[in-house]
Amino acid sequence: MAFHFRQLCFSSALLAVVIQLLHGVSGQLVVVEEPISAPPPPLVDLNGGDGIVPALFIFGDSLIDNGNNNNIPSFAKANYFPYGIDFNGGPTGRFCNGLTMVDGIAQLLGLPLIPAYSEATGDQVLRGVNYASAAAGILPDTGGNFVGRIPFDQQIHNFETTLDQIAGKSGGAVAVADSVARSLFFIGMGSNDYLNNYLMPNFPTRSQFNSQQFGDLLVQQYTNQLTRLYNLGGRKFVVAGLGRMGCIPSILAQGNDGKCSEEVNQLVLPFNTNVKTMISNLNQNLPDAKFIYLDIAQMLEDIVANQAAYGFTTMDKGCCGIGKNRGQITCLPFETPCANRDQYVFWDAFHPTEKVNLIMAKKAFAGDRTVAYPINIQELASLN
Repeated sequence: MAFHFRQLCFSSALLAVVIQLLHGVSGQLVVVEEPISAPPPPLVDLNGGDGIVPALFIFGDSLIDNGNNNNIPSFAKANYFPYGIDFNGGPTGRFCNGLTMVDGIAQLLGLPLIPAYSEATGDQVLRGVNYASAAAGILPDTGGNFVGRIPFDQQIHNFETTLDQIAGKSGGAVAVADSVARSLFFIGMGSNDYLNNYLMPNFPTRSQFNSQQFGDLLVQQYTNQLTRLYNLGGRKFVVAGLGRMGCIPSILAQGNDGKCSEEVNQLVLPFNTNVKTMISNLNQNLPDAKFIYLDIAQMLEDIVANQAAYGFTTMDKGCCGIGKNRGQITCLPFETPCANRDQYVFWDAFHPTEKVNLIMAKKAFAGDRTVAYPINIQELASLN
């Protein structure tokens, strides 16, 4: 049976209501509940001194965006309740009920939570900056349905601006170069190049490229972008692969059998394979570069295979959302989410819950070669 793709999106208040009216999906908007439990404690004691790296610079999409889209004209926003219901301080622009994966990694590194580029001020930039933007992709046109977003190329340009800021605070170019070379760069791109480009009926890419050709196109561009970050001084890179996107509530809601779409899961395989090859080539060809790969798909496979051990009961529905699998319309303003959020893998139609994010952070930080290779983040951070 052919799999028909409808428009996929991370919805803001305005877009969500418009879609609700168009599709006739009803959902009562009520005042959100107070959190039923306090936010989890930090993964490490952040009062114990400096982190094991000078800074963490983050590039990506809505999986790790922490507010960069808040003040741009975009439909891809999450700065409203119940997003942030379990985050100390409430909604920030994170597409989650609480912490993201990179929040967990920052804590494990002994760093504070890394500020969004749009909000970073003063000496905050010395510990790192998050440039991630919901709906952004490797390709500049990706996410165009959402109007405003910050594509990877622009995120890199924003990092150049940060370098100028750091130079004015830390003793000039030599000191900056040393600090940046010892810092970690986390990059998680590519999901939107499929969900909000290749699978969009109003984008031409699916008629222009088969899955292998599109994977090749993406990683060719990706290689150039990562090399640009290297030329700006980066040496320690963490590159996240794509998860099993055929199993997210938004995709499940479009099927009739309740099963993951193997068509979508197979579609992204060439990208992950190409990224692994790219990392090997970059490690060989760029002097002193150290790139590692995070196998997000394998991390999620482990969670699915051991869901009871992790305490999960619901794998196929969003905690917050409307329609089939709570994935036809993503989390609306002041919608009441599920109360048992730690039992859900997905927070909304697209994004994991805080619990999943922190599990993956720990795996990325200290996991074995099945999830992080050739070494894990802890080993990478400790290299001279």
